[in-house]
Amino acid sequence: MITKRIIPCLDVKDGRVVKGIQFLQLRDAGDPVELAKVYDKEGADELVFLDISASHEGRETMVEVVEQVAAQLAIPFTVGGGINRLEDMKRLLRAGADKVSLNTSAVLNPELISEGANYFGSQCIVVAIDAKYDQALGSWRVYTHGGRNQTKWEVVEWAKEAVKRGAGEILLTSMDSDGAKDGFDLQLTKAVSRAVTVPVIASGGAGNADHFVEAFEEGSADAALAASIFHYKETSVSEVKATLKSKGVHVR
Repeated sequence: MITKRIIPCLDVKDGRVVKGIQFLQLRDAGDPVELAKVYDKEGADELVFLDISASHEGRETMVEVVEQVAAQLAIPFTVGGGINRLEDMKRLLRAGADKVSLNTSAVLNPELISEGANYFGSQCIVVAIDAKYDQALGSWRVYTHGGRNQTKWEVVEWAKEAVKRGAGEILLTSMDSDGAKDGFDLQLTKAVSRAVTVPVIASGGAGNADHFVEAFEEGSADAALAASIFHYKETSVSEVKATLKSKGVHVR
């Protein structure tokens, strides 16, 4: 039985971890290096580090901070933000990342997914998708540049395209649910999870441990990611895992 993964996320801006609601109203959540230490000790299965303003500001991810965080970890570490070339991927993997997350750059240049997968292997390439429900479309639309720009892509179609090009994992964030703490978008998660053959990480909306149970049982997610509830100590990774175990969900 494949175990489900619990993944804290560090959204980093100007060297500090921040968290907002629907990608806005950001507030400080602490130092990335200190938080990484805590999550490693608490039993997180992986850690995701997203430099959330790198693509919007047109600059590269903060390599020094990535190196400092990686030095604290004994768990897999994914880094995203401002990755536009194979060289950027090399630099971050050398700095200690185990995987790179492509979002805006993958939409603008889908060939980048294939380049990365061919060079490093699909297991290194995560495609992050920021999704927002579109009433007229009757489905979800892909957004780029930290949720600022709407694209022509429908989310399920883009997820399938990303996997076809070599993505080894999909990090799926519901912009509608982000920071609301009302639970993951189960319809969105299920739609993508059932459409692709690679693991899907549910993101956006975690408010308590039961929401993780729903993401796995109803949303068919392989992993679930959260930020504010861990950063502000509303619950812990170990508490979430204890709840999952009590409900019969397989976790490490």
